[in-house]
Amino acid sequence: MSKVQIIVPALGESITEATVAKWYKNSGEFVSKDEVVVELETDKVTLEIVAPESGQLFEIAAQTGASVAIGAVLGTIDSSILGTAAVTPAVTPEVIPAKDIQETTTKNYPSPAAKVILNSNNIKEVCGTGKDGRITKADAMAAVETPQALSIKPSEAVQGKETRTKMSRLRQTIAKRLKDVQNTAAILTTFNEVDMFEVMKLRAENQEEFQKKHDVKLGFMSFFVKAVITALKDFPMVNAQIDGEDVVYKHFYDIGIAVGTDSGLVVPVLRAADALSLADIEKSITNLGKKARDGKLSMSDMVGGTFTITNGGTYGSLLSTPIINPPQSGILGMHNIVQRPIGLPNGEIALRPMMYIALSYDHRIIDGKEAVQFLVRVKQLIEKPIKMLIEI
Repeated sequence: MSKVQIIVPALGESITEATVAKWYKNSGEFVSKDEVVVELETDKVTLEIVAPESGQLFEIAAQTGASVAIGAVLGTIDSSILGTAAVTPAVTPEVIPAKDIQETTTKNYPSPAAKVILNSNNIKEVCGTGKDGRITKADAMAAVETPQALSIKPSEAVQGKETRTKMSRLRQTIAKRLKDVQNTAAILTTFNEVDMFEVMKLRAENQEEFQKKHDVKLGFMSFFVKAVITALKDFPMVNAQIDGEDVVYKHFYDIGIAVGTDSGLVVPVLRAADALSLADIEKSITNLGKKARDGKLSMSDMVGGTFTITNGGTYGSLLSTPIINPPQSGILGMHNIVQRPIGLPNGEIALRPMMYIALSYDHRIIDGKEAVQFLVRVKQLIEKPIKMLIEI
Protein backbone atom coordinates (compact mmCIF):
# COMPACT_ATOMS: atom_id res chain seq x y z
CA MET A 1 0.00 0.00 0.00
CA SER A 2 1.30 3.44 -0.95
CA LYS A 3 -0.21 6.04 1.36
CA VAL A 4 -0.71 9.67 0.32
CA GLN A 5 -2.20 12.02 2.88
CA ILE A 6 -4.65 14.83 2.19
CA ILE A 7 -3.38 17.73 4.29
CA VAL A 8 -4.96 21.00 5.41
CA PRO A 9 -2.96 23.62 3.48
CA ALA A 10 -1.73 26.97 4.74
CA LEU A 11 -4.80 29.17 4.82
CA GLY A 12 -3.29 32.63 4.87
CA GLU A 13 -2.42 35.27 7.43
CA SER A 14 -4.02 34.94 10.89
CA ILE A 15 -5.99 31.81 9.92
CA THR A 16 -4.98 28.81 12.02
CA GLU A 17 -7.91 26.44 11.61
CA ALA A 18 -10.84 25.53 9.40
CA THR A 19 -14.01 23.46 9.52
CA VAL A 20 -14.69 20.44 7.33
CA ALA A 21 -17.83 21.54 5.49
CA LYS A 22 -18.36 18.58 3.16
CA TRP A 23 -16.76 15.42 1.80
CA TYR A 24 -17.45 14.82 -1.89
CA LYS A 25 -16.15 11.24 -1.69
CA ASN A 26 -16.81 8.40 0.72
CA SER A 27 -14.22 6.08 2.19
CA GLY A 28 -13.52 3.29 -0.28
CA GLU A 29 -14.27 5.36 -3.38
CA PHE A 30 -11.78 5.98 -6.17
CA VAL A 31 -10.50 9.52 -6.66
CA SER A 32 -8.52 11.09 -9.48
CA LYS A 33 -5.60 13.44 -9.04
CA ASP A 34 -6.71 17.10 -8.73
CA GLU A 35 -10.33 16.04 -8.21
CA VAL A 36 -12.14 17.99 -5.46
CA VAL A 37 -12.63 15.63 -2.52
CA VAL A 38 -13.38 17.85 0.47
CA GLU A 39 -14.50 21.41 1.20
CA LEU A 40 -13.15 23.49 4.08
CA GLU A 41 -14.60 26.67 5.55
CA THR A 42 -12.75 29.41 7.43
CA ASP A 43 -13.97 32.70 8.83
CA LYS A 44 -13.01 34.24 5.49
CA VAL A 45 -13.48 31.84 2.60
CA THR A 46 -14.60 28.41 1.48
CA LEU A 47 -11.73 26.32 0.11
CA GLU A 48 -11.95 23.19 -2.05
CA ILE A 49 -9.20 20.61 -1.43
CA VAL A 50 -8.19 18.33 -4.29
CA ALA A 51 -6.70 14.85 -4.26
CA PRO A 52 -2.88 15.01 -4.41
CA GLU A 53 -2.78 11.65 -6.23
CA SER A 54 -5.15 9.19 -7.87
CA GLY A 55 -6.17 6.13 -5.90
CA GLN A 56 -8.61 4.81 -3.33
CA LEU A 57 -9.77 7.02 -0.48
CA PHE A 58 -9.53 4.39 2.24
CA GLU A 59 -9.56 6.62 5.33
CA ILE A 60 -11.30 9.85 6.32
CA ALA A 61 -9.59 11.26 9.39
CA ALA A 62 -11.71 14.41 9.85
CA GLN A 63 -15.47 14.09 9.51
CA THR A 64 -17.88 16.80 8.41
CA GLY A 65 -18.14 19.50 11.07
CA ALA A 66 -14.74 18.79 12.58
CA SER A 67 -12.28 21.61 13.31
CA VAL A 68 -8.88 21.05 11.71
CA ALA A 69 -5.60 22.90 12.10
CA ILE A 70 -3.15 23.78 9.35
CA GLY A 71 -1.12 20.68 8.50
CA ALA A 72 -3.70 18.27 9.93
CA VAL A 73 -4.52 15.07 8.03
CA LEU A 74 -7.96 15.10 6.44
CA GLY A 75 -7.79 11.69 4.84
CA THR A 76 -5.52 9.10 3.23
CA ILE A 77 -5.38 7.79 -0.33
CA ASP A 78 -3.94 4.46 -1.41
CA SER A 79 -2.23 5.52 -4.62
CA SER A 80 -1.28 1.92 -5.48
CA ILE A 81 -4.87 1.29 -6.52
CA LEU A 82 -5.23 3.04 -9.86
CA GLY A 83 -8.52 2.55 -11.65
CA THR A 84 -9.26 -0.64 -9.68
CA ALA A 85 -10.73 0.83 -6.56
CA ALA A 86 -12.89 -1.31 -4.34
CA VAL A 87 -16.33 -1.59 -5.78
CA THR A 88 -18.73 0.65 -4.00
CA PRO A 89 -22.43 -0.08 -3.83
CA ALA A 90 -24.24 1.22 -6.87
CA VAL A 91 -26.33 4.26 -6.17
CA THR A 92 -29.71 4.27 -7.81
CA PRO A 93 -30.49 7.76 -9.07
CA GLU A 94 -33.53 9.28 -7.46
CA VAL A 95 -36.35 9.38 -9.95
CA ILE A 96 -38.54 12.41 -9.58
CA PRO A 97 -41.95 12.23 -11.21
CA ALA A 98 -42.41 14.82 -13.90
CA LYS A 99 -45.22 16.46 -11.99
CA ASP A 100 -42.93 16.94 -8.97
CA ILE A 101 -39.92 18.40 -10.80
CA GLN A 102 -41.20 21.96 -10.79
CA GLU A 103 -42.26 21.65 -7.16
CA THR A 104 -38.86 20.29 -6.14
CA THR A 105 -36.90 23.07 -7.81
CA THR A 106 -39.11 25.90 -6.67
CA LYS A 107 -39.94 25.12 -3.06
CA ASN A 108 -36.76 25.97 -1.17
CA TYR A 109 -34.71 23.01 -2.39
CA PRO A 110 -31.19 23.38 -0.89
CA SER A 111 -27.91 23.18 -2.74
CA PRO A 112 -25.53 20.44 -1.47
CA ALA A 113 -23.47 22.91 0.56
CA ALA A 114 -26.61 24.53 1.99
CA LYS A 115 -28.02 21.12 2.90
CA VAL A 116 -24.95 20.26 4.99
CA ILE A 117 -25.19 23.54 6.90
CA LEU A 118 -28.93 23.26 7.52
CA ASN A 119 -28.72 19.64 8.65
CA SER A 120 -25.77 20.27 10.97
CA ASN A 121 -27.68 23.12 12.63
CA ASN A 122 -31.06 21.35 12.62
CA ILE A 123 -32.73 24.11 10.62
CA LYS A 124 -35.90 23.04 8.87
CA GLU A 125 -37.36 26.08 7.12
CA VAL A 126 -35.47 28.67 5.12
CA CYS A 127 -36.54 30.93 2.27
CA GLY A 128 -34.31 30.45 -0.77
CA THR A 129 -33.04 33.41 -2.80
CA GLY A 130 -31.38 31.43 -5.57
CA LYS A 131 -32.73 30.62 -8.99
CA ASP A 132 -36.31 29.29 -8.82
CA GLY A 133 -36.25 29.73 -5.05
CA ARG A 134 -33.34 27.35 -4.47
CA ILE A 135 -31.66 27.67 -1.06
CA THR A 136 -28.07 28.83 -1.54
CA LYS A 137 -25.13 28.45 0.82
CA ALA A 138 -25.50 32.14 1.72
CA ASP A 139 -29.18 31.55 2.62
CA ALA A 140 -28.20 28.68 4.90
CA MET A 141 -25.47 30.70 6.62
CA ALA A 142 -27.88 33.59 7.13
CA ALA A 143 -30.38 31.20 8.71
CA VAL A 144 -27.71 29.94 11.11
CA GLU A 145 -26.95 33.51 12.17
CA THR A 146 -30.65 34.42 12.54
CA PRO A 147 -32.55 32.41 15.17
CA GLN A 148 -35.85 33.66 13.74
CA ALA A 149 -35.20 31.47 10.69
CA LEU A 150 -35.79 28.36 12.81
CA SER A 151 -39.08 26.56 12.49
CA ILE A 152 -40.83 27.73 15.65
CA LYS A 153 -44.47 28.42 16.29
CA PRO A 154 -45.52 32.06 16.58
CA SER A 155 -47.15 31.29 19.92
CA GLU A 156 -43.80 30.13 21.31
CA ALA A 157 -42.12 33.41 20.35
CA VAL A 158 -44.97 35.47 21.82
CA GLN A 159 -44.77 33.57 25.10
CA GLY A 160 -41.11 34.53 25.39
CA LYS A 161 -39.67 31.01 25.24
CA GLU A 162 -36.02 30.71 24.36
CA THR A 163 -34.83 29.47 21.01
CA ARG A 164 -31.37 27.94 21.20
CA THR A 165 -29.24 27.24 18.14
CA LYS A 166 -25.59 26.29 17.93
CA MET A 167 -23.30 29.12 16.92
CA SER A 168 -21.99 28.52 13.42
CA ARG A 169 -18.32 27.69 12.99
CA LEU A 170 -17.91 30.92 11.03
CA ARG A 171 -19.38 33.00 13.85
CA GLN A 172 -17.31 31.14 16.46
CA THR A 173 -14.12 31.86 14.54
CA ILE A 174 -14.98 35.53 14.05
CA ALA A 175 -15.74 35.86 17.76
CA LYS A 176 -12.45 34.21 18.73
CA ARG A 177 -10.33 36.33 16.38
CA LEU A 178 -11.94 39.59 17.47
CA LYS A 179 -11.42 38.73 21.12
CA ASP A 180 -7.82 37.66 20.45
CA VAL A 181 -6.94 40.98 18.85
CA GLN A 182 -8.45 42.86 21.78
CA ASN A 183 -6.39 40.76 24.18
CA THR A 184 -3.08 41.12 22.31
CA ALA A 185 -3.14 44.61 20.76
CA ALA A 186 -3.28 47.91 22.65
CA ILE A 187 -6.23 49.28 20.69
CA LEU A 188 -7.02 52.97 20.92
CA THR A 189 -9.37 55.04 18.75
CA THR A 190 -9.11 58.70 17.75
CA PHE A 191 -11.88 60.65 16.01
CA ASN A 192 -12.33 63.59 13.69
CA GLU A 193 -14.99 64.97 11.39
CA VAL A 194 -14.88 65.67 7.67
CA ASP A 195 -16.78 68.22 5.62
CA MET A 196 -17.92 66.20 2.58
CA PHE A 197 -19.14 69.24 0.62
CA GLU A 198 -16.34 69.37 -1.96
CA VAL A 199 -16.32 65.63 -2.63
CA MET A 200 -20.09 65.56 -3.00
CA LYS A 201 -19.96 68.55 -5.34
CA LEU A 202 -17.24 66.93 -7.45
CA ARG A 203 -19.23 63.69 -7.67
CA ALA A 204 -22.46 65.46 -8.61
CA GLU A 205 -20.76 67.48 -11.36
CA ASN A 206 -18.98 64.50 -12.89
CA GLN A 207 -21.08 61.45 -12.06
CA GLU A 208 -22.91 61.13 -15.37
CA GLU A 209 -19.77 61.50 -17.50
CA PHE A 210 -17.72 59.28 -15.19
CA GLN A 211 -20.29 56.50 -15.26
CA LYS A 212 -20.70 56.73 -19.02
CA LYS A 213 -16.95 56.44 -19.60
CA HIS A 214 -16.05 53.85 -16.96
CA ASP A 215 -19.34 51.93 -16.60
CA VAL A 216 -19.23 52.29 -12.82
CA LYS A 217 -20.52 54.89 -10.37
CA LEU A 218 -18.13 57.26 -8.65
CA GLY A 219 -18.51 56.56 -4.93
CA PHE A 220 -17.00 57.94 -1.75
CA MET A 221 -14.81 54.93 -1.03
CA SER A 222 -12.37 55.62 -3.88
CA PHE A 223 -11.66 59.10 -2.47
CA PHE A 224 -10.99 57.65 0.97
CA VAL A 225 -8.72 54.95 -0.47
CA LYS A 226 -6.70 57.66 -2.21
CA ALA A 227 -6.60 59.81 0.92
CA VAL A 228 -5.57 56.89 3.14
CA ILE A 229 -2.70 55.91 0.83
CA THR A 230 -1.36 59.47 0.81
CA ALA A 231 -1.61 59.61 4.62
CA LEU A 232 0.08 56.20 4.95
CA LYS A 233 3.02 57.50 2.90
CA ASP A 234 3.25 60.50 5.21
CA PHE A 235 2.98 58.33 8.36
CA PRO A 236 4.52 54.93 7.47
CA MET A 237 4.20 53.59 11.02
CA VAL A 238 0.43 53.27 10.47
CA ASN A 239 1.20 50.91 7.56
CA ALA A 240 3.59 48.81 9.67
CA GLN A 241 3.03 45.56 11.57
CA ILE A 242 4.48 43.89 14.65
CA ASP A 243 6.22 40.55 14.12
CA GLY A 244 7.53 39.24 17.42
CA GLU A 245 10.04 41.83 18.60
CA ASP A 246 10.34 43.42 15.15
CA VAL A 247 8.43 46.19 13.43
CA VAL A 248 7.87 45.41 9.75
CA TYR A 249 7.39 48.48 7.55
CA LYS A 250 5.32 47.83 4.44
CA HIS A 251 6.45 49.68 1.34
CA PHE A 252 3.32 48.73 -0.59
CA TYR A 253 -0.32 49.62 -0.15
CA ASP A 254 -2.76 46.70 -0.24
CA ILE A 255 -5.93 48.17 1.21
CA GLY A 256 -8.58 45.93 2.76
CA ILE A 257 -12.21 46.96 2.21
CA ALA A 258 -14.59 45.52 4.80
CA VAL A 259 -17.71 44.00 3.23
CA GLY A 260 -20.74 42.85 5.19
CA THR A 261 -22.36 39.61 4.02
CA ASP A 262 -25.13 37.39 5.36
CA SER A 263 -22.43 35.08 6.73
CA GLY A 264 -20.38 37.77 8.47
CA LEU A 265 -17.80 40.44 7.79
CA VAL A 266 -15.07 39.74 5.23
CA VAL A 267 -12.19 41.94 4.12
CA PRO A 268 -11.09 41.49 0.48
CA VAL A 269 -7.97 43.40 -0.52
CA LEU A 270 -7.25 45.97 -3.23
CA ARG A 271 -3.77 45.03 -4.47
CA ALA A 272 -1.28 47.84 -5.22
CA ALA A 273 -4.05 50.34 -4.59
CA ASP A 274 -1.62 53.25 -4.92
CA ALA A 275 -1.35 52.49 -8.64
CA LEU A 276 -5.13 52.46 -9.21
CA SER A 277 -7.22 55.30 -10.59
CA LEU A 278 -10.54 56.28 -9.04
CA ALA A 279 -12.30 54.23 -11.72
CA ASP A 280 -10.06 51.22 -11.10
CA ILE A 281 -10.75 51.40 -7.38
CA GLU A 282 -14.51 51.63 -7.86
CA LYS A 283 -14.52 48.70 -10.31
CA SER A 284 -12.39 46.57 -8.00
CA ILE A 285 -14.57 47.33 -4.98
CA THR A 286 -17.71 46.47 -6.96
CA ASN A 287 -16.26 43.17 -8.17
CA LEU A 288 -14.91 42.15 -4.77
CA GLY A 289 -18.18 43.08 -3.06
CA LYS A 290 -20.15 40.91 -5.48
CA LYS A 291 -17.77 37.98 -4.99
CA ALA A 292 -18.08 38.38 -1.22
CA ARG A 293 -21.88 38.36 -1.25
CA ASP A 294 -21.91 35.37 -3.63
CA GLY A 295 -19.46 33.47 -1.43
CA LYS A 296 -16.88 33.29 -4.24
CA LEU A 297 -13.91 35.04 -2.65
CA SER A 298 -10.68 33.09 -2.90
CA MET A 299 -7.92 33.01 -0.31
CA SER A 300 -5.78 35.21 -2.55
CA ASP A 301 -8.53 37.87 -2.40
CA MET A 302 -8.30 38.01 1.39
CA VAL A 303 -4.68 37.87 2.56
CA GLY A 304 -1.83 40.35 2.72
CA GLY A 305 -3.63 43.63 3.43
CA THR A 306 -1.62 46.39 5.09
CA PHE A 307 -4.50 48.66 6.23
CA THR A 308 -8.30 48.39 6.28
CA ILE A 309 -11.21 50.76 5.64
CA THR A 310 -14.72 49.99 6.87
CA ASN A 311 -17.84 52.00 6.09
CA GLY A 312 -20.49 51.71 8.79
CA GLY A 313 -22.30 54.62 7.18
CA THR A 314 -23.89 52.26 4.66
CA TYR A 315 -25.93 50.89 7.58
CA GLY A 316 -26.63 54.31 9.12
CA SER A 317 -23.89 54.29 11.77
CA LEU A 318 -23.10 57.77 13.08
CA LEU A 319 -20.01 56.82 15.10
CA SER A 320 -18.16 53.63 16.01
CA THR A 321 -14.80 52.26 17.16
CA PRO A 322 -13.72 49.70 14.53
CA ILE A 323 -11.58 46.73 15.56
CA ILE A 324 -8.18 46.22 13.93
CA ASN A 325 -7.92 43.46 11.33
CA PRO A 326 -4.85 41.47 12.52
CA PRO A 327 -1.94 41.54 11.90
CA GLN A 328 -2.51 45.10 10.66
CA SER A 329 -1.99 48.05 12.99
CA GLY A 330 -4.72 50.43 11.85
CA ILE A 331 -8.27 50.62 10.50
CA LEU A 332 -10.26 53.64 9.32
CA GLY A 333 -13.97 53.81 10.06
CA MET A 334 -16.26 55.87 7.83
CA HIS A 335 -19.76 56.80 8.98
CA ASN A 336 -23.07 58.29 7.94
CA ILE A 337 -23.14 61.74 6.32
CA VAL A 338 -25.36 64.13 8.28
CA GLN A 339 -26.18 67.79 7.67
CA ARG A 340 -24.90 69.74 10.68
CA PRO A 341 -24.32 73.45 11.43
CA ILE A 342 -20.60 74.17 11.11
CA GLY A 343 -18.58 77.32 11.64
CA LEU A 344 -16.84 78.27 8.37
CA PRO A 345 -13.43 80.00 8.14
CA ASN A 346 -15.13 83.30 7.24
CA GLY A 347 -17.02 83.25 10.55
CA GLU A 348 -20.36 82.23 9.08
CA ILE A 349 -22.38 79.24 10.22
CA ALA A 350 -23.75 76.94 7.53
CA LEU A 351 -25.31 73.50 7.22
CA ARG A 352 -22.69 71.14 5.77
CA PRO A 353 -22.67 67.40 4.99
CA MET A 354 -20.45 66.13 7.80
CA MET A 355 -19.01 62.66 8.43
CA TYR A 356 -17.34 61.42 11.59
CA ILE A 357 -14.25 59.33 10.88
CA ALA A 358 -12.43 57.08 13.34
CA LEU A 359 -8.95 55.57 13.37
CA SER A 360 -8.43 52.55 15.60
CA TYR A 361 -4.74 51.78 15.96
CA ASP A 362 -2.28 49.58 17.83
CA HIS A 363 -0.77 51.86 20.45
CA ARG A 364 2.18 49.49 20.86
CA ILE A 365 3.81 50.91 17.71
CA ILE A 366 1.71 53.95 16.79
CA ASP A 367 1.85 56.95 19.11
CA GLY A 368 -1.16 59.13 19.70
CA LYS A 369 0.50 62.06 17.91
CA GLU A 370 1.00 60.03 14.73
CA ALA A 371 -2.54 58.67 14.87
CA VAL A 372 -4.09 62.12 15.25
CA GLN A 373 -1.90 63.58 12.50
CA PHE A 374 -2.77 60.69 10.20
CA LEU A 375 -6.49 61.29 10.67
CA VAL A 376 -6.09 65.05 10.22
CA ARG A 377 -4.24 64.37 6.96
CA VAL A 378 -7.13 62.21 5.72
CA LYS A 379 -9.56 64.99 6.68
CA GLN A 380 -7.53 67.61 4.79
CA LEU A 381 -7.36 65.47 1.64
CA ILE A 382 -11.09 64.71 1.60
CA GLU A 383 -12.02 68.34 2.23
CA LYS A 384 -9.73 69.49 -0.62
CA PRO A 385 -9.95 66.52 -3.04
CA ILE A 386 -8.50 68.41 -5.99
CA LYS A 387 -5.15 68.65 -4.20
CA MET A 388 -5.19 64.91 -3.61
CA LEU A 389 -6.07 64.12 -7.21
CA ILE A 390 -3.28 66.31 -8.62
CA GLU A 391 -0.94 65.04 -5.88
CA ILE A 392 0.00 68.26 -4.11
